This record gives sequence, structure tokens and C-alpha cells, in this order.
Amino acid sequence: MRFDILTIFPDFFRGPFDFGVVPRAFRSGIASAHTHDLRAFTHDRHRTVDDRPFGGGEGMVLKPQPICEALESLNLTPKPQRDTTKETVILLSAQGKRFTQATARRLATLDRIVLICGRYEGVDERVSQLLCDEELSIGDYVLSGGELPAAILIDAVVRLLPGVLGHADSSRYESFGEGDEPTETLIKDSAADTENKVPRSTNAAAGLLDYPHYTRPADFLNTPIPEVLAEGDHLKIRRWRRQAALAKTLTNRPDLLTDADLTDDDREFLASLGHPPTSSV
Repeated sequence: MRFDILTIFPDFFRGPFDFGVVPRAFRSGIASAHTHDLRAFTHDRHRTVDDRPFGGGEGMVLKPQPICEALESLNLTPKPQRDTTKETVILLSAQGKRFTQATARRLATLDRIVLICGRYEGVDERVSQLLCDEELSIGDYVLSGGELPAAILIDAVVRLLPGVLGHADSSRYESFGEGDEPTETLIKDSAADTENKVPRSTNAAAGLLDYPHYTRPADFLNTPIPEVLAEGDHLKIRRWRRQAALAKTLTNRPDLLTDADLTDDDREFLASLGHPPTSSV
């Protein structure tokens, strides 16, 4: 996968891409990122990329011409035909649709992603209208520019690419992960065990927050781990983890329960916590 980043601060990305799984993915050739300085596509001695907004108002607006020329230099498929290729152009701004894990999974199926980092008061609307395939925001708040959102989006997408994480299911069994297959109830106990199977103790998040995790020591500051986790009963652990994920989601992100893939047992457990009943349809 190739990322192209259009920005007025290309050096910004030296830090975010120096640590963690992203640089490992770059070194291994699974993905690559290329920054493009918008000031290189200006034609005045001051290298001007912004101007005052028509109609008045505060702040400055990024001009469309440098962005258009930068995109033209990338030899992308024209926008009307781009939906038939595995490439996309995204404007990062506070006015965009919210970036979610589902969006990251969709983007992870592409071959090329171009990110336009907004700045100042905003970007000339014709950039989104004529040049971009979508407009994304990383949350309901305003940042000083699109560079941080670009780094976040790249991290979220790269870690989903095959071969980046240590285990293929690592991105599945976490917050906002995909759901279990309907027929999936058992797993192999180990790679060496080709016949005997044991119940799987992990739950795919299926749109919920992840369940709580614990490691050694078993008792920390007089707070022991839940007993069920030390008993070795995979079915009991699986049930506890599912309910713990439901409880945490209800506490921290109850909005996620509206679209979550819930079973009748899930709804019964949530009702015991005081959550209003939800339809099973």
C-alpha cells in the first residue's frame, strides 16, 4: 500500500513514523508513505498556499491551485473513474465524516491512499467537490491541521495489513473489531494439536469495546484478577469477557450498543445492568 500526503509541513511526519509497527511495515515493504510539500506547487516568490475567504470572515483558506497541481503530479486515475481502481483521495477536515474502525478496514483493502492535510480556517470547498473521493474527520473536535489525523489514519490502516501485526487475529479481538463467524465456536488448542479442539476463550469485539485485560502479578496493590481468568475454563472465560466488554461499553460508549451485534443473552445481561431493552431485529 502506498500513502501520499499533501501538506505544508512535510517534516511533521518524521516523528510519528519512527516508532511502532508503522516503520516496520515501511521497512518490510508492506506499505510506504511519501510526503509532498504543497509550497512546491506555488508560482510566486512567497510560495503562497492560502488566501482570504470570499465573503469575509476570520482566518485564511488553503487555495485549490497548489493542491490540484500536487494531485496532478501523482498521476492518479481521474475522479470519475477512481471508484473502479484501488486508489482514493481523502481530505482530512473537521467537516468530514467520522473516521471509524470500519472505515480503516475498508481503506485497508486499497492499494493507494492520498491524504490532503487541511490547515488554517479550512480548504477551498472546490477541492473536496472536484478532487476528493471523501472527507474524513477523526473526531468531534478541531485541530490546527490535518497532519495529526493523517498520521492517525495511516497507523490505523497499516496495522490491518497482512503481515504487519504479530498474529493475524490481533486486530480482530480488540475494540471495534469484527464479529465472530456464526459457526465459529471452537479453535485448535495449539499449532501442534491438529485433532483435539478446545473452546475459544476470546471474543471478537463485534462493534463493542474490548474486554479488560490482566497480566502478572495476579494480585496488584491488594486488587486480585477476576477468579474466572485463573480457573482455565475457556467457556466461562469467554462468557465473562463478553459480559465485561458489554459492561465497559455501556459505561464508556453506550452509543455503540445501538448498532452492535447483540445476542439475546447480551440483551438480558445489559438489562440486568439497567440498560433499556433493545430489539433483536
